[in-house]
Amino acid sequence: MSLVIPMVIFMQQRMAEAGNAEEAKAMQAYMKTDQPFYGVKAPERKAIFKQAREHTKITSFIEYKRLVLWLWSGENREEQYMAMDVAEYFKAFRTLEAFPVYEEMLTEAGHWDTVDKIASNLIGPLIKAHRELEDVVRNWRESDNMWLRRASLLVHLKHKSETNLSLLEETILMLASENEFFIRKAIGWVLREYAKTDSDYVRSFVQRYQEQLSPLSRKEALKNL
Repeated sequence: MSLVIPMVIFMQQRMAEAGNAEEAKAMQAYMKTDQPFYGVKAPERKAIFKQAREHTKITSFIEYKRLVLWLWSGENREEQYMAMDVAEYFKAFRTLEAFPVYEEMLTEAGHWDTVDKIASNLIGPLIKAHRELEDVVRNWRESDNMWLRRASLLVHLKHKSETNLSLLEETILMLASENEFFIRKAIGWVLREYAKTDSDYVRSFVQRYQEQLSPLSRKEALKNL
């Protein structure tokens, strides 16, 4: 039997034991989802993951992929959170080979709590290292899936001075006319983050395109300037 299976079972059992029914209801209500929660907060979840690592070592990409995707397919939301924690922790396996794994997670994610982390922490670094993946991001901009369109913005979030500004500008202007809150918010967020690298650029961009950008996007972009 794969070492990954008992590791998954261990984490599921520990989260079930640590779960709190009242917290679970509150977390479910906050995320406005029908998906059940254990009621386990991030510090407890991270402690459980640490315990799991102490008795099971992940030594190959196939083990990494299986662990991430089996957790991701779990019934409770915290299993998805754990999948993202696991995916991010094992840096040696966050290679080009992992991109289809992350994309599968992204296409199945249904809210900002999962979409944003997958886009910015897992996919974003791969986009920066492998610019040929930008063609995939270009396709996301035209997807019927609003979360993929949001992800096409947020993959740039942590690129700082290595941001592909022409692609980011093009993406923002393609999506700027949308009325969707999560798109408008993401436009402002990615500009606000890039302002930490080049505040003059962001000021100039917002001024140039103030007619296209929504008030929410402009406000978010300039919040810290």
